[in-house]
Amino acid sequence: MGARVRETERKYEAGDGTGTVRADLAGLTAGSRALDAVQLEAVYYDTAGLALAAHKVTLRRRTGGDDAGWHLKLPAAAADTRTEVQVPLTPAADGPPKELRDEAAALARGRELHPVARLRTSRRRVHLLDPQGAILAEVAYDRVQAQVLPAGRESRWTEVEVELGAAARGDAALLDAVEERLTAAGLHRSASPSKLARALGGLLVAPPAGPPAVPGSAGQTAVGYLHAQLTAILALDPAVRRDEEDAVHQMRVATRRARSALKSFRKELDRAVTDPLGAELKWLAAVLGTERDREVLAERLSVRLGELDGALATDAVRERLHALAAETSSASHTALLETLDGTRYFALLDALEALIAAPPYRKPARRHAAEAAAATVRRDLARLRRAVEAALALEPGQDKDVALHEARKAAKRARYSGEAVQPVLGAPAKAHTGRMKALQQLLGEHQDSVLCRTALDGAAAGARAAGEDPAPYDALLDAERARAADVEAELPGAWARADREGWASG
Repeated sequence: MGARVRETERKYEAGDGTGTVRADLAGLTAGSRALDAVQLEAVYYDTAGLALAAHKVTLRRRTGGDDAGWHLKLPAAAADTRTEVQVPLTPAADGPPKELRDEAAALARGRELHPVARLRTSRRRVHLLDPQGAILAEVAYDRVQAQVLPAGRESRWTEVEVELGAAARGDAALLDAVEERLTAAGLHRSASPSKLARALGGLLVAPPAGPPAVPGSAGQTAVGYLHAQLTAILALDPAVRRDEEDAVHQMRVATRRARSALKSFRKELDRAVTDPLGAELKWLAAVLGTERDREVLAERLSVRLGELDGALATDAVRERLHALAAETSSASHTALLETLDGTRYFALLDALEALIAAPPYRKPARRHAAEAAAATVRRDLARLRRAVEAALALEPGQDKDVALHEARKAAKRARYSGEAVQPVLGAPAKAHTGRMKALQQLLGEHQDSVLCRTALDGAAAGARAAGEDPAPYDALLDAERARAADVEAELPGAWARADREGWASG
């Protein structure tokens, strides 16, 4: 992937945006330096429906100045901040580089990226310096000519960009000081998040924004949580493609949260819409889970091997256990990328966006948010209670393993519904979510042990068939059985803590 940098900047305009801008910046820093004017030309790429720009993402090919190249700008959580992915300049005829197409794949969804606007900018720059001459900020005075492509509307304006330099280390106070001077000169913050957004004007349609931060109705609670999970999936998609640590796990969690919400809010949302969507979310979670489960198994086997008596941990044993994860990580990641580039995945993202834009509300969705939220949490907790009590009633063995796995899934659902209603119910819901998380993690430890035992059973069978000593595998299985027994012994107390005095106990 290309080089990634974080940029923190603010944009300003004056009056109708066409006049000459002058501002007195003397004395703000130890010194300043004016640079020669430069001429920049940038061609912006997007889908026919402007899917990137709608999500405040821009992809451009810029020539001129000292940063010519391909630039993809992505929103960031911090105020006035974006992440810029930079790739060296390549011929325009070749189109955007694959690295940047991959970064934007979850937004483009297989649709062609083509030129949508050309901007020519005449730029004057002033660097604000610290006592050692390092750049604290760059103030750029821009005169912009924009044309929507092909042969569309044209526009002109002037604006000022203020971008922090590396030496400023995110100093918002300096930005505020510069803003005070610019305001005194008659400027104000730009209403457009980017030059491209201003050039496109009314052509740009924002994606569904989701319900308010504090929902007023049951339906808003449900859709707000789903919107948060879709946002997470879109943000994590590039990280999964880059094979960043924990990205697959986090994307799988967001997928499971979305599916769980569709179940928890069945009274509020039409199941004719949500059930097929839930099935697709289950599919995606399973695809993501293949790589994640192999990682968990490899880590667990490594721990158990470290505990194994040295005389038993022979090279043959180690090789056989490593072979349990037959696919290499590279092959697994390649298969995952094929899924993420497929029409089924893109259709799922489209369906989630469509649900958020036009929620399939049922009559109960109109209920007051707090009342409905409490009912949803109680309902999921009751479901969990039945699952845990059924599991606790069984003797150790396969039936109990299956029952505890069902209890784990119920705990996950109870946890996620608690998360979903936190904007409505606040601290009690947060405390409930914490208790459900602790119970889920304990049950997850048991399920990991079950999966590890299954893998070890297979390894032991292979060793016997090859005439090898089964003793190392028996020892590893005994260790896993002991860990599962420990969890089963802990469970009654853990459940008592999780279920104390009902869902709202703090």
